[in-house]
Amino acid sequence: MIIIGGGLAGLTSAIHLAREGYNLLLLERYPYPHHKVCGEYVSNEIAPYLESLNVTLPKTVAIDTLQLSTKQGKLLQTKLPLGGFGISRYAFDNSLYKRALALGVSVKFETVKNVNFLKDVFNLDTENENRYSAKVIIGAYGKRSGLDKQLNRNFINKKAPWIGVKAHYDLQEFPDNLVALHNFEGGYGGLSKIESGAVNFCYLASYKSFQTEKNIEKFNSKVVAGNKFLNHFLRNAQPLFDEPMSIAQVSFERKQAIEGHILMCGDTAGLIHPLCGNGMAMAIHSAKLASERIHTFFKNSDYTRAQMESDYRKEWRNTFRRRLQTGRVLQSLLLSERATNMLMGTIAKSPGLIRSLIKRTHGKPISL
Repeated sequence: MIIIGGGLAGLTSAIHLAREGYNLLLLERYPYPHHKVCGEYVSNEIAPYLESLNVTLPKTVAIDTLQLSTKQGKLLQTKLPLGGFGISRYAFDNSLYKRALALGVSVKFETVKNVNFLKDVFNLDTENENRYSAKVIIGAYGKRSGLDKQLNRNFINKKAPWIGVKAHYDLQEFPDNLVALHNFEGGYGGLSKIESGAVNFCYLASYKSFQTEKNIEKFNSKVVAGNKFLNHFLRNAQPLFDEPMSIAQVSFERKQAIEGHILMCGDTAGLIHPLCGNGMAMAIHSAKLASERIHTFFKNSDYTRAQMESDYRKEWRNTFRRRLQTGRVLQSLLLSERATNMLMGTIAKSPGLIRSLIKRTHGKPISL
């Protein structure tokens, strides 16, 4: 069995299936540990599942409060119904990687060039000129890849008008228990603490907005700082990265959970808007769903590949469709000044509404 991509979804599926006794090869481009452009707030819904996999994480930051502001500085705050924790991808992925190695997962740092499915077997070629074969492949290689073009996925040929930017900062005054979401012209950014005590600042901006400055430093000072809370943060926080990280061509187009008989997980199967705050939990949950279908496929001779693919497609849709739809609606509202003001006014009069919206973008606690 082969897993393409060693992020949260890929590593979690490797751990899950290794515990069931399968031999696995995981292919990842970059050695661990490494940073990724990510919000680094994780919903508590996946905590029982990680515990059941015997995954040991470094000390995390407990988060139970959400803060939301408009471009004009209107602010509201509410308790998170389930809560979550802050942890960097640098630490999170590395912890999962160590657990996978301990279970005997073979990890190779190679980039996949193409995948072909013939006579019920996958043949996979890497840029290192290696070829591997497998009965089942999981695709967990992130938001977009050259492999998407080779698989002729629909979304890859459409414009993706978003850019993501991330950096860590030192600002001791920022509350440990808070995840903050602040809007600015053409985008929004999230702030939350991670295990080191640093504050992760990750934002999403439209290319149309970003191109007014074409430079992250200028964009931060002239556009992002248009929100008074982000202005205060940028003026007082000390950057811990030499340069911010960025990722281009971020697409929120609909994707398929099965492509070319590959079971897609995490962002490879569908990307939720960062404002919903649980993309990492969704990635881990999707790995569980795929792993369970694969285990049934190998253990039950009457369970066909077509059934496995159909069941996974249905489970993925039933589990995540409402979250993705709510995320799209929320993003369209928050990027409209008039709609945002109306939403904030409504929420101010009915605090239960925002908690209801949060529940629609989060799941219930999951375990084995």
